[in-house]
Amino acid sequence: MCDILNQIFTSNYTKTKNMAEKLFAEFPPVSTEQWEQVIIKDLKGADYEKKLVWKTQEGFSVRPYYRAENLTNLKHLGTEAGCFPFVRGTKDNNNWLVRQDYCACTGNYAEANAQALDGLKKGVESVGFCIDGKKAISEAEMQTLLNGIDLAKVEVNFTGCCCATAEIVNSFLSVAKAQGVGAEDLKASFDFDPLRVLNQTGAFCSEKSLSQLKDVIEAAKDFPRVRVIGVEAYSFNDAGASIVQELAFGLAMGSEYLNTLMEAGLSADDAARRIKFTFSVGSTYFMEIAKFRAARMLWANIVKAYGSERECCQKMKIHAVTSSWNQTVYDAYVNMLRGTTEAMSAAIAGVDSLEVLPFDYAFRAPGEFSNRIARNTQILLKEECHFDKVVDPSAGSYFIENLTESIADTAWKLFNEVEKMGGYIEAFKAGFVQNAIKETADKRDKNIATRRETILGTNQYPNFTEKIDADVTAEVVTRKPAPEVSGAMVGAPLEKYRGAQAFEAMRYTTDKSGKQPVAFMVTYGNLAMCRARAQFACNFFAVAGFKVVDNNRFATVEEGVKAALEAKADIIVACSSDEEYAEGAPQIAALAGDKAIVVVAGEPACKEELVAKGITNFISVKSNVLETLKDYQTKLGIK
Repeated sequence: MCDILNQIFTSNYTKTKNMAEKLFAEFPPVSTEQWEQVIIKDLKGADYEKKLVWKTQEGFSVRPYYRAENLTNLKHLGTEAGCFPFVRGTKDNNNWLVRQDYCACTGNYAEANAQALDGLKKGVESVGFCIDGKKAISEAEMQTLLNGIDLAKVEVNFTGCCCATAEIVNSFLSVAKAQGVGAEDLKASFDFDPLRVLNQTGAFCSEKSLSQLKDVIEAAKDFPRVRVIGVEAYSFNDAGASIVQELAFGLAMGSEYLNTLMEAGLSADDAARRIKFTFSVGSTYFMEIAKFRAARMLWANIVKAYGSERECCQKMKIHAVTSSWNQTVYDAYVNMLRGTTEAMSAAIAGVDSLEVLPFDYAFRAPGEFSNRIARNTQILLKEECHFDKVVDPSAGSYFIENLTESIADTAWKLFNEVEKMGGYIEAFKAGFVQNAIKETADKRDKNIATRRETILGTNQYPNFTEKIDADVTAEVVTRKPAPEVSGAMVGAPLEKYRGAQAFEAMRYTTDKSGKQPVAFMVTYGNLAMCRARAQFACNFFAVAGFKVVDNNRFATVEEGVKAALEAKADIIVACSSDEEYAEGAPQIAALAGDKAIVVVAGEPACKEELVAKGITNFISVKSNVLETLKDYQTKLGIK
């Protein structure tokens, strides 16, 4: 029967292949020059670079399309998954571990254990415990934390490790030995990362932090699959860094550890096989896929350059976590969508483990519902989408392969800048790392304020009727500047924040003020224009938590203003065509008097005439939405 099925399959495949070849033969090939001629003609004189070429925040340009010829000069092509330089992955399959982290930082070991056991019953494959790494965990406490967890089958990770890591490792290994787990079967990681502490606080955990690296490795020397040094590159994303900066500075941290350990007497192989990287995964879908592919390639070459002789030690171990920088507290359920697309990027890119942050992670301790949704996001990608069944599905994509090369090249240049300064610590002390990230973060903040970068539900398309969740406090929405350098600090720490916080703080101010200003749309004249501008204006003012009153169209300006005043509008928005503003806007201003603020939706050609007549408020796509709305809050007495 199998032979018959194979014959049928082979016959059908050959017929289909022949038909396809005949079909394509009917269409002559089209050269790039011909494509370009058609594109230039369609642009009708518009600038090709400005219209079609994407300028990324990473510092390189992305073409509007790619063809097979764009692959000819890419050096990383031609290798298989599991082969150096591992751009296509470090293994011959695409399976990753579903990870979820639980809080044990206050010593609540029994509670954290119960949560972990519950997660393991519901699809978790890798458990993470957030601990206070400055305090040792006794063997008895570790037994409580790990009670019921089969260490031969479940990967266990500890985050927040600091100066007491060696003691914590020893406690963990004692429990593993008591369970009878073989050295080859034990999979675990400890994120001992002195440079992460430096990033977050501007100082090391202790004066002996770097010298403890060797001690931590020594504690786990008999367990080859236990990683004890973490490179927490996600801390750069938390500060608003670009993909290239996260990658380059993360590699520089890893290089710093390799150099320190080799000076302490370890070989490159022995040092590299104990390091695990944790990257964020953001919302720029294809860029994130390319980032992880580039990361593996660059790290393999770095480790090899240090003298590594074993390919297995040149493989980058990657844990990915969805971006907390992208999360919002307003319209928080949208975070589920963000987490899904981010998880897809990481899965397609071939990470080793992945944590999807619960949708309410930014403002409260996640509960059963949010943890379940986070887990199931990954389980769905595996069980229903079968992302774990195809190795490097992005391979050969003209677009992604070129993105991989561009990210790798740009990150390599930045990495070398850091190395020329004497390594990561020296670059941090000089303020190079912080200044580079601050420059990028400032650009992103401006793009968000002007809506060139959209945060759905926060600076664009808000939920008009939403009120802030009871768990959200002023502290959650308030962005706190990094502290000034003082005392033992060797440099300014990175400023951790979320991209949405400025808008959230503004809307939170409205919600807590006890006032809800009314923005009333006076729609008149041209139906298409008045409706389009009314929709724009409603969306604009709802971002600040103002109540918006939309209308189809009034027969006259007088009718519209009368309805607005009856509704006790604080803001009256004129919504019509440019041609009708010249006469209609001054009429609205005269009828409204000082009873409401009059705003014109758009940037009409007659703007100067209107300004001369005392109309000074305009909103448009050119507006700085954040500053404009804060100004209206001030005018309306909302503080």
